[in-house]
Amino acid sequence: MAQHRNRRSRLDESRYDANSGTGIVSKPFIIPIFLPNAGCPHRCVFCDQRAISGQTAKRPASTDVGNTIEGYLPYRKRGRSYTQVSFYGGNFLGLPFECQSRLLKEASRYVQLGEVDSIRFSTRPDTITPIHLDRIEPYPVSTIELGAQSMDNQVLAASERGHTAEDTIRAVDLLKSRGYEVGLQIMLGLPGDTGPRAMATARTAAALCPDLVRIYPTVVLKNSTLAAWADEGKYVPISLDSAVQLTKQMYVIFAEQGIPVVRMGLQSSSMLTASVIAAGPYHPAFGHLVLSALFLDKAVSALEALGNGTEAAVLSVHPASISKARGYKNRNIAVLKQRFNHQSISVAGNESLAEDEVTARAL
Repeated sequence: MAQHRNRRSRLDESRYDANSGTGIVSKPFIIPIFLPNAGCPHRCVFCDQRAISGQTAKRPASTDVGNTIEGYLPYRKRGRSYTQVSFYGGNFLGLPFECQSRLLKEASRYVQLGEVDSIRFSTRPDTITPIHLDRIEPYPVSTIELGAQSMDNQVLAASERGHTAEDTIRAVDLLKSRGYEVGLQIMLGLPGDTGPRAMATARTAAALCPDLVRIYPTVVLKNSTLAAWADEGKYVPISLDSAVQLTKQMYVIFAEQGIPVVRMGLQSSSMLTASVIAAGPYHPAFGHLVLSALFLDKAVSALEALGNGTEAAVLSVHPASISKARGYKNRNIAVLKQRFNHQSISVAGNESLAEDEVTARAL
């Protein structure tokens, strides 16, 4: 077990943000290598990884891995020095072991060269077994993300995931016992999902104390089973506004436990366009919408504290949060003006404030 503890301690030491003076772990520089649908035992009703990643279903050769890593390294910015090669889009531990080993060996070569710090991959919860983890033990894998999707067994069954919430719980426990950094990927708006069920999923997931979380509202992709169900009226996608509000509430649940939410919504790409999206709450700035909704709540509370009798107010936030406070296309400002009947509401930067803090004063 000492070897497992050393893996995690090296991870923490490498990712410590020495410039902050606060011990905050900085974001890693991610080099993504996509394995669309690779290793998946079947196709979930929502899935079309080719549309999400923009790649066809194939297993990359070692040369592909090396070329991808070398292509990304020149773009590594100062302050993002901790670097991970990340295998996404497939079920990594569902691949034949020969394929796993080949990919991990090539990525490990760059760890040995000092160009990369560690490896991460995403996989299904039901592939986390002692045998599988024993096989990858020799490689510098530090982070494993689990496609949990939901912690509600009825939702998982309706989505044809082929695993249970109990599989996720067991997987997290086993990964932690081996010293891995654990990520959970959660979806909302799946077949059978509801607001209360989504909140229950968030609370159950937070109780597992993962190191990071990703939240994805379910988007209906063309050529998926879900698209056919939507056409037949068997499935109704969640609206964008509902997705934003539910994600906001889930974000708060994780934030209260100190669990970072590293992504909200599918990442925008040249391939993820209207040509592959049939329906659902896709927005290229979904995460910004959620954070803006959070800041709107804080701004409302700050303005309510001012009381009546003012026609103009200034909201103060950290400079890094000005855009989120104003909202997407200044929506928050418009909402606040109407709600409080103010003639003017402006947003000013104040570096003394925390990045999630909002204060207000009357003019």
